Amino acid sequence: MSADRAQAHSLIDSCVLVTGATSGIGRELVVQLVKDGNFVVACGRNKDALNRLAADLGSRVKPLLFDVTDTNALPATAKQLADITDYLDCVIAVAGICEYEDDVVSDVGLYERVFNTNFLGVVRTLHLTKPLLDKSRVQAQFVAVGSLSSVIPFPRAEAYGASKSALEYFVKSARIDLSYQRLQVSLARPGFVSTKLTKDNDFPMPFLLTPEQAATRIIDGIKKRKLIIDFPRRLSWPLRVLSLFSGLWIHVLGPRLTRAK
Repeated sequence: MSADRAQAHSLIDSCVLVTGATSGIGRELVVQLVKDGNFVVACGRNKDALNRLAADLGSRVKPLLFDVTDTNALPATAKQLADITDYLDCVIAVAGICEYEDDVVSDVGLYERVFNTNFLGVVRTLHLTKPLLDKSRVQAQFVAVGSLSSVIPFPRAEAYGASKSALEYFVKSARIDLSYQRLQVSLARPGFVSTKLTKDNDFPMPFLLTPEQAATRIIDGIKKRKLIIDFPRRLSWPLRVLSLFSGLWIHVLGPRLTRAK
C-alpha cells in the first residue's frame, strides 16, 4: 500500500490493522471493514485461521502473524508489517483473554497471563504500529478495546477487571502525551459479547450482544471520532451511576454476588 493518496473520511478507503482478527469481535471487524472498502492487516497467532480469513475476504485482507504477548518478536513483526504497508490510518487492538478468580490471588500465573495479553499486549501493539500511524495523511486513530468491567469492580474479576482498568488509565494518559501529535487514542468499552471467551461463563450476562453488533458499534464510534465508545447504553449507564455510589456497591450490593464466603 502507498501513502500517496487522499482520504476524505475515517474508515473509508483506509488502511487498518486489527489484532485478535481470527475470531469474535476482531474477525467481525475485519469483515465489516473490508465490506466498507478498507484494506485490513489482520493479525493473530493462528496462521491457518488467518489464511482462511484472507481467502474468504479476498485481496483487501493481508494476514500478519503477530503474538501480542511476545516482546522479542516485535522487530521481526515490524519488518513483516513494513513489507505489507508503509502507513496505517487506524489500529484496533482487540486481542484479549478472560480468566476469573475463584479464590483471590490463588494463582499468580493467572494475573500474569491476563495482564500480558490485555494490557501489555496493547502496549506492544502501539509500539509496533505507531511509526506507521505517524505516516497517515489524516489524523490516525489507535483504538484499544477494553471493557465495561473497568467502570466498577466485579467479584471474581480481580485479574480481568484490573487489566482493563490499567488499560483504561494507559489510554487516557497516552491521550494527553500524544495530544500534540496527529494521533487520536480512543477506548472501546463493550459489555457482554457472545464469543469464545464468554461461552463458558457460568453467570448471567445481561444485554448480551453478538460480535456483529459489537463490531458495528465500534466502527460507528471510530467514524464519529469518539474518545470513549461505551455499549450497550442500557448497561453502561447503570454502571456509571453505580460508580458514583462505590461504597454502596462494594459493601452492600457486590457482596451479594460473590461466591467467596
